Amino acid sequence: MNQKISILGAGLVGSLLSILLQKKGYQVTIFERRSDMRNLTLSAGRSINLAMSMRGWAGLEMAGLREEIEQIAIPMYGRQIHAIDGSQTFQAYGKNNEAIYSVSRGELNKKLMTLAEKAGVEILFNQKVIDINLENNLIQIENENGINTSENHDIVIAADGAFSALRNAYLKTDRYDYQQFYIPHGYKELTIPAGVNNSFLMEKNALHIWPRKNFMLIALPNLDGSFTCTLFFPFEGEVSFQSIQTDEDITTFFQTYFPDVMSLIPTLLSDYKNNPTASLVTVKCYPWIYKNKNMLIGDAAHAIVPFYGQGMNAGFEDCRLLMGIIEKNDMNDWTQIFKQYQQARKPQGDAVADLALQNFIEMRDLVADPTFLKRKKIEKELGKLFPAVFNSVYEMVSFSHTPYFEAISCQQAQDRLLEKVMQAGEFEKLIPTEDFKNQLNDWMNEYAEEIKKIKLIV
Repeated sequence: MNQKISILGAGLVGSLLSILLQKKGYQVTIFERRSDMRNLTLSAGRSINLAMSMRGWAGLEMAGLREEIEQIAIPMYGRQIHAIDGSQTFQAYGKNNEAIYSVSRGELNKKLMTLAEKAGVEILFNQKVIDINLENNLIQIENENGINTSENHDIVIAADGAFSALRNAYLKTDRYDYQQFYIPHGYKELTIPAGVNNSFLMEKNALHIWPRKNFMLIALPNLDGSFTCTLFFPFEGEVSFQSIQTDEDITTFFQTYFPDVMSLIPTLLSDYKNNPTASLVTVKCYPWIYKNKNMLIGDAAHAIVPFYGQGMNAGFEDCRLLMGIIEKNDMNDWTQIFKQYQQARKPQGDAVADLALQNFIEMRDLVADPTFLKRKKIEKELGKLFPAVFNSVYEMVSFSHTPYFEAISCQQAQDRLLEKVMQAGEFEKLIPTEDFKNQLNDWMNEYAEEIKKIKLIV
């Protein structure tokens, strides 16, 4: 008899995991703090559109959901960079026309919940977890009427986000390691509406970025022709959320830094003033499990900032790899399942958190830097010339299943290689010459040896 599994949180990760576990033969119930979002009008202001990449699709494929979700996804083949003077440049993400996909968080979540219920999962809404006894999985829950109930659960998996109720219970245990930190930037959502007949007012198949050194605006396409924009901006400082308060402040700020956006957002003033300003947190913790009783997954274990577009993708990969571990073990041997899951995923959770923080600097600043652009161009050429040896860190993360820890470990080796190539002179002029080809082959052989050593370590 397979045990009953209770999942905390009906968000993206909790919903997908419930489908995978239910199809495996477990009886799954989800306890969700919020009301059923399918019965509500989704309010603007807090979504941050998602960027689905290979890891996310693989999780959906395992559940047999890829075709269903592709219907609400828009491919983005690169970054469309908007300079202050209005000029635009396009930077392809991959060397073989690869894409990441813009998906509405709300629409994806609603669809996953519906598919979970179709699979036989029970979702209980308005169930706020007050306390958890880790030893016996006794969960105290407050419902919408304020009534408290307590019940024991066989297995509890927390997919309840960055402020997980189960992780709060872990914090009370001896020698629990926990780190939470915020970046000095928050975010505010804005909307570029669709044009006539739901036409797109900018390039549809790109992630748009307005990089401005210490802050940036991004925009992702929606199926209805609109773009969801997110302003990532310091909370305090000379140019910050704190300093921009009046209509005149808002108008002057956008005219100065995003002049081409002004005409695209007719509701700019009301959106800026009325949509909430939210913070961005990173969470690292250990352990992710408690005996054979319960465990953390997704943001509950490794909340990250959104700048690599890997939060959902990492969470879906958690689900896929957890199911792979269950396949290799007795379905009810949770001691082994939890232990192997934690051992496999903890280094990856830490690594993707670091990658996400690093990519914020790249997106807001470096994408407009000529030296950085030259480096990215060389990266792609090396990938084409030496496909068996060289794959950029970005491509490892977004277009492969390379473990995050391995990808970040390769970064320094790539930095050294690219520094040598760039120091040699103009790549396009040098590459036809025999001497440089020989030198490049030597450098690539050295790089390949470094990567072999890294893979042995990780």
